[in-house]
Amino acid sequence: MAFEIVGQVARISHNRPERRNAEGTLLLDELDDALSRCADDDNIRVVIVGGKGEHFSAGHDVKEAMSRPDQVESRYVYEERRYLGYCLRLWDFPKPTIAQVQGACIAGGFMLANMCDLVVASEDAFFVDPTCATLAAAATEVLIHPWVLGLRAAKEFLYTGRKMFADEALRLGMVNRIFPSGSLEEGALALANEVAKAPPFAIRMLKRSLNRTADMQGFRNAIQAHFDTHELCHTTQEYKNIRAGGLDKTIARTKASAG
Repeated sequence: MAFEIVGQVARISHNRPERRNAEGTLLLDELDDALSRCADDDNIRVVIVGGKGEHFSAGHDVKEAMSRPDQVESRYVYEERRYLGYCLRLWDFPKPTIAQVQGACIAGGFMLANMCDLVVASEDAFFVDPTCATLAAAATEVLIHPWVLGLRAAKEFLYTGRKMFADEALRLGMVNRIFPSGSLEEGALALANEVAKAPPFAIRMLKRSLNRTADMQGFRNAIQAHFDTHELCHTTQEYKNIRAGGLDKTIARTKASAG
């Protein structure tokens, strides 16, 4: 990860542009560590989560995942910590967070970006979650999709694995603002500085109440229940057939879905 502080704003960026910012173990651990540092620093009021290079994130590091032992127990522990656990910590982070999305925002990248409080995107940004078709999994580990898209839009998005471009995401309310590609970083920082003007304790309490509103509607229970459903999919014959078909085919299907 890349980390920098600009005034009262911290920028945490995926920094594997040569791999389209695929989210491997080291990257995820560094992201979680950077968030912890930001939480402890009273001078930081807002955190921007972005990505270096052309893309926010191509999602899970499939090559790394395929190299790990295909065991239910170890996979459950790994994904509970680094996908479900880290995402919920981002959701519960005590300060406002902004996802700054350009280019591809796929699968694991999608769920990470959408656990942030706000999402801003460049005109060329697009969102995809093809995991049902490509990996025989019931979406990603964290089913944030219906909460940010609405139920029917989420169903179509996930059933087809299609691209959703930034303008559509804005219309559906998943994206807050769109900026020209060359102005995304500047626009995200301007919004972060606007948010940072609020009294820090008041905005912390406001975020807690807003998140509790979602929890009262079943957000946390639904997210945690889906995680177990996702893990069940890794035990199916469908999943085993796809995995046995080879890493290259899995990556090719993912790339084809993302265009």
